[in-house]
Amino acid sequence: MQRASRLKRELSLLTTEPPPGITCWQNENQLDDLRAQILGSAETPYEKGIFNLEILVPERYPFEPPKIRFLTPIYHPNIDSAGRICLDVLKLPPKGAWRPSLNISTLLTSIQLLMAEPNPDDPLMADISSEYKYNKQLFLINAKEWTKKYASQQK
Repeated sequence: MQRASRLKRELSLLTTEPPPGITCWQNENQLDDLRAQILGSAETPYEKGIFNLEILVPERYPFEPPKIRFLTPIYHPNIDSAGRICLDVLKLPPKGAWRPSLNISTLLTSIQLLMAEPNPDDPLMADISSEYKYNKQLFLINAKEWTKKYASQQK
Protein backbone atom coordinates (compact mmCIF):
# COMPACT_ATOMS: atom_id res chain seq x y z
CA MET A 1 0.00 0.00 0.00
CA GLN A 2 2.90 2.29 0.87
CA ARG A 3 4.26 1.94 -2.64
CA ALA A 4 0.94 2.89 -4.25
CA SER A 5 0.44 5.99 -2.13
CA ARG A 6 4.02 7.11 -2.69
CA LEU A 7 3.67 6.61 -6.45
CA LYS A 8 0.40 8.55 -6.50
CA ARG A 9 2.08 11.40 -4.59
CA GLU A 10 5.07 11.39 -6.94
CA LEU A 11 2.87 11.34 -10.05
CA SER A 12 0.72 14.17 -8.79
CA LEU A 13 3.84 16.24 -8.08
CA LEU A 14 5.21 15.40 -11.54
CA THR A 15 1.91 16.63 -13.00
CA THR A 16 1.60 19.84 -10.97
CA GLU A 17 5.28 20.80 -10.67
CA PRO A 18 7.25 18.90 -13.30
CA PRO A 19 11.00 19.54 -13.61
CA PRO A 20 11.74 21.82 -16.61
CA GLY A 21 11.60 19.87 -19.88
CA ILE A 22 10.20 16.70 -18.29
CA THR A 23 6.72 15.17 -18.35
CA CYS A 24 5.62 11.87 -16.84
CA TRP A 25 2.32 9.99 -16.82
CA GLN A 26 0.76 6.58 -16.20
CA ASN A 27 0.60 4.22 -19.13
CA GLU A 28 -2.96 2.89 -19.50
CA ASN A 29 -3.82 3.52 -15.83
CA GLN A 30 -1.12 1.14 -14.64
CA LEU A 31 0.49 2.62 -11.54
CA ASP A 32 3.72 0.66 -12.05
CA ASP A 33 4.04 1.31 -15.79
CA LEU A 34 4.87 4.94 -16.53
CA ARG A 35 5.96 6.91 -19.57
CA ALA A 36 8.04 10.05 -19.59
CA GLN A 37 9.27 12.58 -22.11
CA ILE A 38 12.48 14.52 -21.80
CA LEU A 39 13.12 17.50 -24.02
CA GLY A 40 16.71 17.77 -25.23
CA SER A 41 18.35 20.70 -23.47
CA ALA A 42 19.47 23.81 -25.35
CA GLU A 43 23.14 23.93 -26.38
CA THR A 44 23.31 20.10 -26.59
CA PRO A 45 23.14 17.91 -29.71
CA TYR A 46 19.72 16.76 -28.41
CA GLU A 47 18.24 20.28 -28.49
CA LYS A 48 14.57 20.35 -29.62
CA GLY A 49 14.41 16.55 -29.52
CA ILE A 50 11.59 14.82 -27.66
CA PHE A 51 12.78 11.59 -26.08
CA ASN A 52 10.28 9.01 -24.82
CA LEU A 53 11.13 6.79 -21.87
CA GLU A 54 9.54 3.78 -20.23
CA ILE A 55 9.55 3.52 -16.44
CA LEU A 56 8.73 0.19 -14.81
CA VAL A 57 8.29 0.46 -11.05
CA PRO A 58 9.27 -2.75 -9.18
CA GLU A 59 7.24 -4.31 -6.35
CA ARG A 60 9.90 -3.28 -3.84
CA TYR A 61 9.95 0.42 -4.80
CA PRO A 62 11.24 2.66 -3.18
CA PHE A 63 13.74 0.11 -1.81
CA GLU A 64 14.61 -0.84 -5.37
CA PRO A 65 15.07 1.67 -8.22
CA PRO A 66 12.62 1.80 -11.15
CA LYS A 67 13.79 0.35 -14.44
CA ILE A 68 14.02 3.18 -16.92
CA ARG A 69 14.89 2.93 -20.58
CA PHE A 70 14.75 5.13 -23.66
CA LEU A 71 12.09 4.19 -26.21
CA THR A 72 13.41 6.86 -28.61
CA PRO A 73 16.79 5.92 -30.13
CA ILE A 74 19.53 8.26 -28.90
CA TYR A 75 23.19 8.53 -29.87
CA HIS A 76 24.92 8.62 -26.50
CA PRO A 77 27.91 6.88 -24.84
CA ASN A 78 25.89 5.90 -21.73
CA ILE A 79 22.71 4.68 -23.47
CA ASP A 80 22.74 1.51 -25.58
CA SER A 81 20.69 0.55 -28.64
CA ALA A 82 18.08 -1.15 -26.42
CA GLY A 83 17.62 2.14 -24.56
CA ARG A 84 19.29 0.94 -21.36
CA ILE A 85 20.95 3.68 -19.35
CA CYS A 86 24.24 3.46 -17.50
CA LEU A 87 23.71 5.74 -14.50
CA ASP A 88 24.67 5.05 -10.88
CA VAL A 89 21.35 6.23 -9.36
CA LEU A 90 19.51 3.56 -11.40
CA LYS A 91 21.40 0.75 -9.64
CA LEU A 92 21.35 -0.57 -6.08
CA PRO A 93 24.47 -0.26 -3.90
CA PRO A 94 27.28 -1.37 -3.72
CA LYS A 95 27.71 -0.70 -7.47
CA GLY A 96 24.99 1.93 -7.63
CA ALA A 97 23.84 5.00 -5.73
CA TRP A 98 20.09 4.34 -5.48
CA ARG A 99 18.52 5.39 -2.17
CA PRO A 100 14.84 5.19 -1.15
CA SER A 101 14.93 8.96 -0.60
CA LEU A 102 15.32 9.46 -4.36
CA ASN A 103 12.21 9.63 -6.52
CA ILE A 104 11.18 9.37 -10.16
CA SER A 105 11.45 13.13 -10.63
CA THR A 106 15.06 13.07 -9.38
CA LEU A 107 15.88 10.15 -11.68
CA LEU A 108 14.44 11.86 -14.75
CA THR A 109 16.35 15.03 -13.90
CA SER A 110 19.56 12.95 -13.54
CA ILE A 111 18.94 11.36 -16.95
CA GLN A 112 18.36 14.81 -18.47
CA LEU A 113 21.67 15.90 -16.93
CA LEU A 114 23.43 12.80 -18.28
CA MET A 115 22.12 13.66 -21.77
CA ALA A 116 23.74 17.10 -21.48
CA GLU A 117 26.93 15.80 -19.81
CA PRO A 118 27.82 12.27 -20.99
CA ASN A 119 30.20 10.22 -18.86
CA PRO A 120 32.62 8.66 -21.39
CA ASP A 121 34.55 6.91 -18.60
CA ASP A 122 31.59 4.64 -17.74
CA PRO A 123 30.21 3.85 -21.21
CA LEU A 124 27.65 1.32 -22.41
CA MET A 125 28.65 2.09 -26.00
CA ALA A 126 32.45 1.92 -26.24
CA ASP A 127 32.61 3.15 -29.85
CA ILE A 128 30.44 6.21 -29.18
CA SER A 129 32.41 6.87 -26.00
CA SER A 130 35.77 6.95 -27.77
CA GLU A 131 34.25 9.13 -30.49
CA TYR A 132 33.04 11.50 -27.76
CA LYS A 133 36.50 11.55 -26.16
CA TYR A 134 38.70 11.75 -29.27
CA ASN A 135 36.53 13.24 -32.02
CA LYS A 136 33.89 15.33 -30.30
CA GLN A 137 32.97 17.15 -33.53
CA LEU A 138 31.97 13.87 -35.18
CA PHE A 139 30.09 12.81 -32.05
CA LEU A 140 28.10 16.07 -32.10
CA ILE A 141 27.26 15.64 -35.80
CA ASN A 142 26.07 12.05 -35.26
CA ALA A 143 24.08 12.88 -32.12
CA LYS A 144 22.35 15.80 -33.92
CA GLU A 145 21.55 13.54 -36.89
CA TRP A 146 19.98 10.90 -34.64
CA THR A 147 18.01 13.57 -32.77
CA LYS A 148 16.66 14.93 -36.05
CA LYS A 149 15.90 11.45 -37.37
CA TYR A 150 14.30 9.88 -34.27
CA ALA A 151 13.35 12.61 -31.79
CA SER A 152 11.99 15.51 -33.81
CA GLN A 153 8.29 16.31 -34.08
CA GLN A 154 8.37 16.85 -37.85
CA LYS A 155 7.69 13.55 -39.57
